[in-house]
Amino acid sequence: MLIYVHGFNSSPASTKARQLGARLESIGRRSEFSCPALPDRPTEAIAVLERELHGRTLDAITLVGSSLGGYYSTWLAEKYGVRAVLLNPAINPHEGLQAYLGPQKNLYTGESYVLTRTHLDEMAALTVPRPTKLSRYYLMVTTGDEVLDYREAVAKYKGAKQLVVEGSDHGFADFERYLDSVLSFAGVS
Repeated sequence: MLIYVHGFNSSPASTKARQLGARLESIGRRSEFSCPALPDRPTEAIAVLERELHGRTLDAITLVGSSLGGYYSTWLAEKYGVRAVLLNPAINPHEGLQAYLGPQKNLYTGESYVLTRTHLDEMAALTVPRPTKLSRYYLMVTTGDEVLDYREAVAKYKGAKQLVVEGSDHGFADFERYLDSVLSFAGVS
């Protein structure tokens, strides 16, 4: 089972989520894919994701988290012992998003909300200082990420499987080229 965890102001309609779902569909495994719509509040987003995990065989689950979704996926991987593929993951979103406090609009749904200090405090509470059991992680970063410094992620997940793609961008425009490596890590043949 692959659960795609979208990022800040994103949704299940994100390009990477659709590409991963389509790839699984092409091999007859679409039923093993989920991408829940996450609320803007971190505690609510985590609750949605924990419901996705509930009742499933945890060692058969791989989270695929992008940006803020990578941050959430790390916290869930540590709590539940599931595998996680991290795509340009946020390392300290409670710090990086301070400049965005105030009105926000979801890029896909158009839904408006206000990003508050409470959001950032909830994110800070999910901090994993140093991941354990690095074999459960696959870090995929792009050197051209215009939002996050990929070197912070490389350092934080040192010892985990890593793919550093030269160029590209925060959205990981060439993610589709690496889908089979994601599936391989997840144990999907």
